[in-house]
Amino acid sequence: MSAAGCCMQVSTMMEESDTSDLCCRYGIFERCRELVEAGFDVRQPDKENVTLLHWAAINNRIDLVKYYISKGAIVDQLGGDLNSTPLHWATRQGHLSMVVQLMKYGADPSLIDGEGCSCVHLAAQFGHTSIVAYLIAKGQDVDMMDQNGMTPLMWAAYRTHSVDPTRLLLTFNVSVNLGDKYHKNTALHWAVLAGNTTVISLLLDANANVDAQNIKVRLSIQTEPLRAVEVSSLMGGAVLLSVRSAVQEFRQKVMLGTPFVVVWLVGFIADLDIDSWLIKSVMYAAAAPSDEKDNFCLDFSAHLPFATVHVPFLINSLVLFYNFGKSWKSDPGIIKASEEQKKKTIVELAETGSLDLSIFCSTCLIRKPVRSKHCAVCNRCIAKFDHHCPWVGNCVGSGNHRYFMAYLFFLLCMICWMIYGCISYWRVHCATTYAKDGFWLYLTQIASCSPWIFWMFLNSIFHFMWVAVLIMCQLYQIAALGITTNERMNARRYKHFKVTATSIESPFNHGCFRNLVDFFEIRCCGLIRPVTVDWTKQYTIEYDQTSGSGYQLV
Repeated sequence: MSAAGCCMQVSTMMEESDTSDLCCRYGIFERCRELVEAGFDVRQPDKENVTLLHWAAINNRIDLVKYYISKGAIVDQLGGDLNSTPLHWATRQGHLSMVVQLMKYGADPSLIDGEGCSCVHLAAQFGHTSIVAYLIAKGQDVDMMDQNGMTPLMWAAYRTHSVDPTRLLLTFNVSVNLGDKYHKNTALHWAVLAGNTTVISLLLDANANVDAQNIKVRLSIQTEPLRAVEVSSLMGGAVLLSVRSAVQEFRQKVMLGTPFVVVWLVGFIADLDIDSWLIKSVMYAAAAPSDEKDNFCLDFSAHLPFATVHVPFLINSLVLFYNFGKSWKSDPGIIKASEEQKKKTIVELAETGSLDLSIFCSTCLIRKPVRSKHCAVCNRCIAKFDHHCPWVGNCVGSGNHRYFMAYLFFLLCMICWMIYGCISYWRVHCATTYAKDGFWLYLTQIASCSPWIFWMFLNSIFHFMWVAVLIMCQLYQIAALGITTNERMNARRYKHFKVTATSIESPFNHGCFRNLVDFFEIRCCGLIRPVTVDWTKQYTIEYDQTSGSGYQLV
């Protein structure tokens, strides 16, 4: 049906002529109103049993819907081949604004169409995540079954390869392991039958039962052998995904400890009193520790003064681990909301025409504050999101970004201490010097003097380079640009940034000094007053028209 469908439909029913001429002269709404005012009954269906309200709903003509209802149109009138209401038609097309309008006029979303589906089932089938969210927020049961016993989650798993509807339903605490009325298929069965691997992964993460049995498996194996093989293969993949998720946590813990063991082991084997490097190579391959040398952990700083070296090193270590702990365990700025608040937000956004996935998170069911982002690793929305850091095992956001910067700084200091300790050890224990023997001889001498110390020195140099680069990039973004890592990488996606080939103009940039003061909340005993913003509740950006710069309203 074209945009002028409603007008053409009225004129067809009244057997009017030169409809296109009148539509051009008066416009769609004016022409339709003229014909209705002339006496046409808005409740009268056409030959296909479709009313004017149906056509207005499917074409998202809100002005016509209001007019027809004011003239007595029945908001829940069934019609068409699928025996659907106007609300069904609007839902199929994904017209959220029309769904909102019809429900304001009393349309019932729980009515079933000719296929036995209510509106929430249709929205899930066609992947209209915003409409699913709105209908559930307005009171529709998240586990509502259609005439075939299919729930919205089953339809989303079977018909929609987008993950958004499934994520949303899972966030609403849907019953994952319900079976339908006739086949006893769970949502996981339907996802496997559809080959919907992305949804399979989500369902497994939500503890879907991979051992659930339906009543059609034996029959499908007998009558559809090829299809049975496909289903079995997919179920095998689902089981593998389940096993993978079960060992993921263990792998992360092993990964945290492995670097420390490897660094120690390489230096330890290299420093053993064994002349044959062939034997040492075998030991490297087997990674087997040896007791042939008791003093493998050399105290290369034992000869250094206690007050000027050991005490500062100890203080640096304590501050380093403190900031690491805060970066690891602090709330990075998780945006939280109760179940009631989530539903209230959905309704408010939908009824103001703002329920868009660019500002609404379909997983967390919250309105995303400006500068926030949903972290796929943590599966939560983080205020002023910078990045997810695998080294601290946490997101870096508004709540812990300062601790993360302090962690990087004191980590760099620790690496410098290690480099200083190695050089000091060579000065005392190695007879050679760079000025005396030249670079290559000096290098071979210090390597043979203590391979373990030499190995630690190389590690320190390597880590110094990437930590120094990282901290410089972070400081440049914070001080010079006033943006986060995520914003710098994805600046073109955000409307509030002006991006050119060589620069990014940020509304959050208030100059180098002010940026640093606000970020680190520098007060200098009250002499400086940083501007603090609660980024978990900041949804808008206001602009100073005189300067053109942006400022935030708390």
